[in-house]
Amino acid sequence: LGIREPEHYGNKTYKDLCDLIYAHAEKRGVEVKICQSNHEGDLVDAIQSAYGTFDGIVINPAAYTHTSVAILDAVKSVSLPTVEVHISKVDEREEFRQVSFIRSACIKTISGKGFDGYLEAMDLLMHAKEFHAENNRFYDSLYRGIQFYDRLLNELHYLNNISHPNQKEERM
Repeated sequence: LGIREPEHYGNKTYKDLCDLIYAHAEKRGVEVKICQSNHEGDLVDAIQSAYGTFDGIVINPAAYTHTSVAILDAVKSVSLPTVEVHISKVDEREEFRQVSFIRSACIKTISGKGFDGYLEAMDLLMHAKEFHAENNRFYDSLYRGIQFYDRLLNELHYLNNISHPNQKEERM
């Protein structure tokens, strides 16, 4: 970053990007780990190490977007919500960039928003986590309500049988 194709990626550096991400994470009260590598296996290792440690992944697989089944499989294997980010508008670039292997494992793709795309992805994952937690609370309450209702029906059935001991059960 900062050197290669500034018409697509701008003039800001990788350090600028990291500083922006760390500042945003601090402001939002979340922990982040940034990993950059030009080696596919290192990226797979980083994705797999996120399992059980982090709640989501923001990934810019760069050229591996269009070639890496290994990165796709790694993201699928950890089952963490993942957002694919591209600094440039990949859909307006070369034809080979139109293919994204990883996209099928991502909850969203953010493209063409520069460094802000990373912040948007972080916010999206935080909102997804909050939404998931809220839904879990709802479903937990619903489940407890169903359990209560089942117990109530069982009690009523039991009481009904006690109060009518001579009543025969009807069979169909």
